[in-house]
This record gives sequence, C-alpha cells and structure tokens, in this order.
Amino acid sequence: MTSVTRMPRALRPFGSGQYRLLVVALAASLLSAGAWIVAAAWQVIELGGTPIDLSIVAVGASLGLVAAVLVGGVVADRVPQRRILLVVEVVRAAVFAAAGWLAAAGAIEVWHLAVLSFVLGVADGFFYPAYSAWLPALLPAEQLLAANGVEGVLRPVAQNAAGPALASLLIAVQGPWLSFLVVAGLQVVAVGALGLMRTTAVRREFEEGTPTHPARQMFVDLRDGFAYLLRTRWLFATLAFSILLVLVVIGPIEVLIPFAVRDQAGGGAGEFALVLAAFGLGGAVGSLLVSSFRLPRRYLTLMIIAWGFGCIPLAVIGVTPWLWVMVVATFIVGFLFDAAQVVWGTLLQRRVPPAMLGRVSSLDFFVSLALMPLSMAIAGPVGEWLGLAPAFLIAGLVPPLLAVITLAAARLGEDELAHPLDDGPMDPTQVTGAEAAAGFAAPVDERHEPPPATGGRDGGAREGSG
Repeated sequence: MTSVTRMPRALRPFGSGQYRLLVVALAASLLSAGAWIVAAAWQVIELGGTPIDLSIVAVGASLGLVAAVLVGGVVADRVPQRRILLVVEVVRAAVFAAAGWLAAAGAIEVWHLAVLSFVLGVADGFFYPAYSAWLPALLPAEQLLAANGVEGVLRPVAQNAAGPALASLLIAVQGPWLSFLVVAGLQVVAVGALGLMRTTAVRREFEEGTPTHPARQMFVDLRDGFAYLLRTRWLFATLAFSILLVLVVIGPIEVLIPFAVRDQAGGGAGEFALVLAAFGLGGAVGSLLVSSFRLPRRYLTLMIIAWGFGCIPLAVIGVTPWLWVMVVATFIVGFLFDAAQVVWGTLLQRRVPPAMLGRVSSLDFFVSLALMPLSMAIAGPVGEWLGLAPAFLIAGLVPPLLAVITLAAARLGEDELAHPLDDGPMDPTQVTGAEAAAGFAAPVDERHEPPPATGGRDGGAREGSG
C-alpha cells in the first residue's frame, strides 16, 4: 500500500494487476473502434456516398446503442461484468471480420455498414454500463478519479488518434477492407486480457423468496432506476443538459467533419485522421490533467461549463479553409470534453449507490444519447441544404447558452457545495446508498422533512439543499 501511495496520483490504479489487464483490453477495444470510424467513413465515400449516406451509417450505431443500453444496465447489475465484456468483445470481432470480408469481396454496400454499425451500437450498449459498474469493484474509491483519467487518456489517444491513424495507413496501403480485418484481429487481444481476469461478484444483494419473472424483474429494475434519476436533482439536470447538447453537437462532429476536411481543406483520409487525432490528443491531455489532481471543489459547475463552452471552437470548422485551424479547434474541444467526462464518471461512481450503478450508467447513456440518432439523421440534410458553416455555427454557439441555463435553473452550485467529494470516505450522515436507491429515504440533494424530535438521526434535514 505504501509503494502505491508513493506513485503519482494518476498512476496509482496500475498497482492492481487486475486493473492492468482491464486497461489492455480497453486499449485494444478503443483502438478498433477508432479505426472503424475512419474505415467506415471512407468506405462510404469510396462507394460514392453523400453526407446523407454517412448519416445512415452513423444512425445505425446510435440506434443500436439507445436500443440496448437500458437492458445493458439491468444486466450489468445482475450478471458478473467480466462475462458481459467478454461477450461484447467477441461480437465486435465478428462484426469487424464480416465488414472486412464483404469489402474485400467487393460486395459491401451502405446498408451493410448501417446494419453492422447497429450491431456495434448494441454491443456498446452492454459494454459501457458493465465497465462503469465493474471499475469500483476493482479499485478503492480514492483511485476512481485516476482510473477515469486513464480511460479519458486511452479513449482519445486510441479511439481518436491511434485508431484513425492506423486505419488511414491501411486504407492507403490497400483499402478499408484491410483496416476492417486488422481491427478484427485486435479484438483477440481484448478477449485474451479479459479471459485472464478474475470474475468478481455483483455488488448487489437480492431478496430471498419466490423469484420474480425475469421480464417483470427487468421492468422493476428499470422503474427503480428511472425513479432514482427523477428524484436526484444533480443527475436529472446534468442529463437534461446532455440530451440537448448531443442533439446539437454530435451530428456535425460525426457526420460533417469528413466533408469539411474534403471540401474546404482539400484533404483525404489522412487529413481526416489528423483532425480526429487532434481531438484525441486534446482529450488525453485534459483527462491526464484532471486525474493528476483532486476532484475540483466546484465539480458540477466546471463540468457543465467545460462541456458547454468547449463547443465554441466548432463554429470555426465550418468556415475555415485551413486544416491546421480545424486541428486546433478539435484539440480544444477534445481537451474540455474529456476533462469534464473524467469528472462525470467519477461523480457517478462516488454518489450513486453500488447496487444502482449499472442502471444509472445505462440511463446516463440512454437519456443523454436518446436524441443522438436524430442528430445524426438531420446533420447530413442540414449540411447539404444550409451548408456546413451554419451547421457548425449552431453546434458552437447553442451549447454555452444551454450550460448557463442549466447551472442557474438547477442550482447546481448549491448542490456541489453541500456535497463535496474528496479522497476521503463518504460522509456517513448523508442519506444515500441503499436507502435512497430503495426509496426509503430521499436522495442527498433533495429537501425532505426533518425526523421527529426523538433523539434519532438528524442527517436528513441537514443534507437537503433543495
């Protein structure tokens, strides 16, 4: 323990051998995902596709994620998370192999890519809740911020930088088909690393008695998760902000940037990969910076501001003819987005009861990404009918306004001051954990009546900030 505490804060999770294996699996999976983004986009372009065609492919992935993530959250709270991740990585390997075979045979079409993207989205819908629920079972609470920082570094570096760079190199050598087949091989690494890890028990106690029908129990679990979301103000406000942010931003980023690179800067797959790499590098720097320090005192305020005002550089992408300006803009966006994401992941793992974490993580993805298919679907037509400049202008200037409204309306500043998160143990007087999850007590950020004057616990009234 002493040797671990002497390590830099951002590296302390690596003292766990199980965590090191998880990082290997995560890195291989993210590298494959990043290569898929570029390979699929350029496969559409090689087929003579338009922004609308690329929207169809992107919508497939987002629909799969939204369709599966709620079920994925319920499963993550009931099935050992390692088993879920193993199945997910095997499915992803099969999808990449199928895309490579179709492309190599010259038989691939846009609808094939859309269907395969849908399957990948379904796999992601099971992956994220399981990963989020498993991490606190592998590491102590004081190392979660650093672990989320590691993920925040890996995700942009592998998914937005190394993966796209690998795909662009393989596309230049042969074509998208080679990229698809290579990343299918990378999934073997992820499966192998997870196979070496130990299975941990689900951090949830189930009631004894007559078992409930699985379909009914799933409904009950989802109902409890939604109830927790609706009565927890900081969680509800952040996700309401996220759903609007996704609607405005994700479509232009995922669908229109390849065409901005091609039409305004005269670039190809390599230049597109460079723009994605800048986004990834910015995210890595932001994640590493946040994970190297304590959780900020104003964690909710800084998180919302970073997400909202971090979108402003997107307004430049639609008007600049210079590739380097696009690179700088995406670097800044990635820096602020991923820095805030590290705080958000840690916030969920610290303030959400362990028995609810899988469902709340899935609700996080479901609610915040519910409008992602719509954003993908309208980005292509908006880019064609209005032009790239208006689309990116909207993406850059609307989010800051949403951030200011969210902070003021939900009074998140009051909540974060009332509920500080540091590296120490949680305040035992807070009304949280299983009581709040089960509905026997109000969440920590909601006003509720003080207990009768019987000398009992008085933490409930003191914790209310509504």
